[in-house]
Amino acid sequence: MTDGSALPSVLIALMYFGDMVFAFSGAVVAGRHRMDLLGIVLIGIVTGIGGGTLRDVLLGNPVWWVHNPLELVLCAGTAFAAYFIRGIPGGREDAAAWADAIGLSAFAVVGAHIALAAGASAVTAAFLGMVTATGGGLIRDLLTQTRPMILSSDLYATAALVGAAAYVLLAGRLLPPQGAAFAAFALAFAVRAAAMKFHIRFGVIGEPIITTRRRGDPPA
Repeated sequence: MTDGSALPSVLIALMYFGDMVFAFSGAVVAGRHRMDLLGIVLIGIVTGIGGGTLRDVLLGNPVWWVHNPLELVLCAGTAFAAYFIRGIPGGREDAAAWADAIGLSAFAVVGAHIALAAGASAVTAAFLGMVTATGGGLIRDLLTQTRPMILSSDLYATAALVGAAAYVLLAGRLLPPQGAAFAAFALAFAVRAAAMKFHIRFGVIGEPIITTRRRGDPPA
């Protein structure tokens, strides 16, 4: 069941919030690649709805936005508005990265909840939470010919998986769904924010498993 009305209110809020910040991050990336208004809106839309679409296909559920286009419209409107924004503090690239981190955390929780509601096992629900969180960004990066963040050594998909797994473990067991959603969102965002702030990443072959990269060092 992917109808937003079936979700607890806090998850509905996270879902819509994730739509907007992901659409914004997609629009900023598209603008950095000198796309026109239509290209920016299209990239914003696929960034916002791509992960949930992949999740629904894997679950065998109807793709939710085909029957309820509210999120489609929300993503389009956010991307359209982002086209006109000037002078974002910290630069557009930083704004896109932090927006992406927020969307990643929100969608990890929402995706895990929807997978559990569809009858998926705990392991599958955690995985599909990660897919929901990273799928849109993966499509965005492929369309803009950018190295997909999910394939880098940065703690990106890892943060989503941590948040999704935390929700699966906490919801209905240790915390009510709303409390579990807040806790899992905060945990996923904390992992991603720490990785961004302190340049924490998984080491490549021949390096320690966890390492840090100084600003200015070449990416792994």
